[in-house]
Amino acid sequence: MSGVLVYLPSDSRRDPVRWELGPGESLRFGRGASGVPVDLRLDNPTVPRLAGELLAVEDHWRLSNFSDDRTYVVENPEGAGEYLRVPPRRASCPVPFEFSRVVFTTQGPTASFQVYAPQHLYLESADLDLPEPGGSTTVSAFSLDQDATYFLVLVALCEPRLRDESSTAVPTSRQIVERLSTMPGRPLTLRAVNFHIDYLAEQKLRVKKPFEEERLDGKRTAVVDVALRFGLVGEEHLPLLPSRHRPADA
Repeated sequence: MSGVLVYLPSDSRRDPVRWELGPGESLRFGRGASGVPVDLRLDNPTVPRLAGELLAVEDHWRLSNFSDDRTYVVENPEGAGEYLRVPPRRASCPVPFEFSRVVFTTQGPTASFQVYAPQHLYLESADLDLPEPGGSTTVSAFSLDQDATYFLVLVALCEPRLRDESSTAVPTSRQIVERLSTMPGRPLTLRAVNFHIDYLAEQKLRVKKPFEEERLDGKRTAVVDVALRFGLVGEEHLPLLPSRHRPADA
């Protein structure tokens, strides 16, 4: 796809709205008013009359916030809670997501629209034309074994946010024990789960925040934040977890 596609879903008062923008084309959005024309009208009294502008570039798009006091949020619905903030008067902020949702703070139902950008391009190793290997080997920043039990604990910790980007909850150690209780082999104990969380925080992800010895709340949250921020765990890892549905008794 060349350029970007802007889509405003339908509601009870209007049909869906769809705009296609080629590179260099722009679209202004807001509540609109007499003398304040907008291309994409957001019918909500708390949205500014002229809220901002979207500019299509060759392989991404940029967002300008025309408001003096509103921050807009651009969510990545496919990124397990990934988002960026566009502060007031910020001009031409590049948005790196292929699929985005632009969200406005409102009274009542949320006002938002969706933006689909061109598919990201990735280099093949053969395209890099690197010199012959020499010197010391590059070390991985996060060396994780996806077959290890600690990685399964990490996926279980991240599961709520991976399934619902609006979720902020992180499971307790006891909830992890229950979630993994149907694993084949020896079931995990509470002590074992806490050991794996400590191992992830101190050795694998190297979380540097100080934590009280008897409180794991902040440590679990920090482990999840690092794993999701750097893309170490994603939706593709959820099938590693046991099924949520217990088999019916024969």
